[in-house]
Amino acid sequence: MLIDFRFKALDPIRNNVNWILRPLEYVMMMPRNIYESSSEYFTTRGTLDQENQTLKVRQAELSLLANQSEFLMVENQNLRQLMTLQKQVPFKTLPVEILFNPINPISQRIVVNRGSEDGLKLGNPIANDAGILGQVVRIYDHSAEVSLLEDRDFAVPVQVARNGLRAAVFGAGRGNPLELRYLPVASDLEVGDILLTSGIDGVYPPGFAVAVISKIERNLDKNSSNVFCTPIAPVNRYRQALAFLYDPKFDAKAPSASDKSGVVTNAPGRRQTRARGMQ
Repeated sequence: MLIDFRFKALDPIRNNVNWILRPLEYVMMMPRNIYESSSEYFTTRGTLDQENQTLKVRQAELSLLANQSEFLMVENQNLRQLMTLQKQVPFKTLPVEILFNPINPISQRIVVNRGSEDGLKLGNPIANDAGILGQVVRIYDHSAEVSLLEDRDFAVPVQVARNGLRAAVFGAGRGNPLELRYLPVASDLEVGDILLTSGIDGVYPPGFAVAVISKIERNLDKNSSNVFCTPIAPVNRYRQALAFLYDPKFDAKAPSASDKSGVVTNAPGRRQTRARGMQ
């Protein structure tokens, strides 16, 4: 032992024995190594799966928040436009919110959150910043049904902004274009003409946008014209609108189609026409 300690005489023998026994040691340690590797693998995989699931939930939450943020921005912009319109009109208005669409595949109606207790009356027009949406046709204490422009045979007296020609625009059912009826072939109408409320019925204030002419079919044999129109106001886009508490007996006269006050609207293929309530 002294010689080995002093001169390291047994180191070559010790190295050779260690070299011979190393494979046996590796074989004996293999079960433990396999167990530790498997345990670490499954622990790591479980952790990754949990983190992946957490990230997916977080991604869904962020996507939902982004969609809500975009929706709130659009709603905020619509409310600002309604406030601007509310300041422009010379009569009282009442903000309304669309609650739901009644389950009726035939009619095109909505239910709003205002009723007789809020000052709403039968026949009051409903509009947004772009133009007329419809009219109150049934009223309750705290809600009301509104018939939209597309509702079948729903009629609005209108006049052409370009030349003042008066007519009536009718709804033709869900998804169908509006119609100008009972017009002769010689009527001065063109595709792109803006139709405004005429106000002669005493229900709708004059000068508010209703529709734009999109197609004209003239039948010379019957001396009649089939005129199809597209609503200007986005009927199924926003939830907020304004009810016009308009009474021609007491309210100031609203501007006619020839007045220069108002907001500019672009018509396809036509020059710009000014109409109150259009943005």
